[in-house]
Amino acid sequence: MAGGKLSARQKMINLMYLVFIAMLALNMSKEVLSAFGSINEKLVKANTGFEAKNNLALGDLRKKAGENEEFKTAAATAQSASDISKKLYDYLETTKAELLVGNKVKDDKDYESMDKTQYLDENFYKGGKVSAAGQNFLDQMDMYRNGMVALIQDTNQELAAEISEVFNSEDITDSEGVTKDYINYHFVGFPMVSSLTKMTQMQNDIKVIENELLSKLLSGNLKALSKISDQNYSTVMTQEKGAFYTGETFDGMISLGRVDESTKPERVELLIDGRPIGNRYEFEGGRVKLKVGSGGVGDHKITGNLIFLQDGKEVEVAVDQKWTTINKPNSATIAADKMNVVYRGVQNPMTITFAGIQDSKINASAPGLTKKSGSSYMMSPGTGKEVTINVSGTLPDGGGSVSDKATFRIKNIPRPTGTMRNDDSGNMKMSREAIGSAPIGAKLVDFDFDLDLSVTSFKFKAPGAGTVQVQGTKLNAQAKNALKKAKRGSTVQIFDIKAQIQGNSSYKLPKVSNVIIEVTN
Repeated sequence: MAGGKLSARQKMINLMYLVFIAMLALNMSKEVLSAFGSINEKLVKANTGFEAKNNLALGDLRKKAGENEEFKTAAATAQSASDISKKLYDYLETTKAELLVGNKVKDDKDYESMDKTQYLDENFYKGGKVSAAGQNFLDQMDMYRNGMVALIQDTNQELAAEISEVFNSEDITDSEGVTKDYINYHFVGFPMVSSLTKMTQMQNDIKVIENELLSKLLSGNLKALSKISDQNYSTVMTQEKGAFYTGETFDGMISLGRVDESTKPERVELLIDGRPIGNRYEFEGGRVKLKVGSGGVGDHKITGNLIFLQDGKEVEVAVDQKWTTINKPNSATIAADKMNVVYRGVQNPMTITFAGIQDSKINASAPGLTKKSGSSYMMSPGTGKEVTINVSGTLPDGGGSVSDKATFRIKNIPRPTGTMRNDDSGNMKMSREAIGSAPIGAKLVDFDFDLDLSVTSFKFKAPGAGTVQVQGTKLNAQAKNALKKAKRGSTVQIFDIKAQIQGNSSYKLPKVSNVIIEVTN
């Protein structure tokens, strides 16, 4: 009978069993037989309760093993223990049924009629020694004991020692110093009801031991999983925003998070900025490592769920995290403080940004300023000597707004240079024929904007002739007649050249420089 870690109730049942054995040995009344039967019924009821508890615990271990690698070894041990226990338990149940049949008991509740001893005396013991049936009984005990001890002795030596003691089938020396084998000591000469209760008690010992093992396997793994160590826990820092600005209060919070295989989700359902993440992740222990790009400048959100299995059911854990992407610095900001200039009469391209703020959250305003796309703007200044551009931006994560401004000097387009045959030297030598046919032009030399200028009129002066007004870009007949009066080596002048910007004829350009030409023939 069980000892060691058995409950107080179980120890009391064992003690009562021994008392009744002693009473039977003294040939007590029929009431004693009924009392033994009552003990047997209580044990049968207890065994039914343990059967239900053990099945639930075993089922729980199986579920956890399917959800968590940590429980697989424990579940395998529990299953093996259940198989070993069932074999001896079923054997005892069969033997109890044979005991009733062998003693021709019609009513299994009529304990007062169960006073015969012959069946087990003859079936388990013959000729003063253990029979084949009796030896099979001992063999079944030995297989259970040896199997259970071998299964758990490395992980639960205390319970293994208890099993060895409770199911010890070796010879026994009684209080008078007489040594008897196990069958003779426990079954020979005892009434049937005593042997029946003895076997039910053995079944109870099997269930109690199995229950204790299952409880320790379950609680031991849960304790191991909850144990804090750097192998299964890691510090996790969370904050309201993914980026902070100078002067803000950092609101980060540090906590512990599980990182072992036991917390690996069954599946992942995540969205980045509303788009499914797909298979762009991998598992590291219990962590989900994302394999995605940081995205464009601005705020980004990860939403969705991590789905875990718990007690055979899916449990969703919501994900709602943010990060902010800012431009990677790839150039220095170098400014010539005296050169903040925009030109009147042209579209001045400008790039306007705010570090760490996406273009869509930036607003820039000034007279003549228009936005093209993204950070690209065009400035077409009007009157005045200066223009101020005001810029404001909304910080990520609702962090308020910032503003700045920059002032630019407004300058007119510089004086164009007159040309002939695209020669802008101002002093040139040409034949009389070339002067008569070459076009007069104007261009902006060393100007940052590539503007197309068109000449509309000019004046021509040759020595010995009056000034001729010419419309267009080439000498007219009157100018050519004046050119004929110029002698070889003399100079002719083209001056008061009128020009305009193609596409912007309303802008009044400065006076174009004169062209002086030496006649070579």
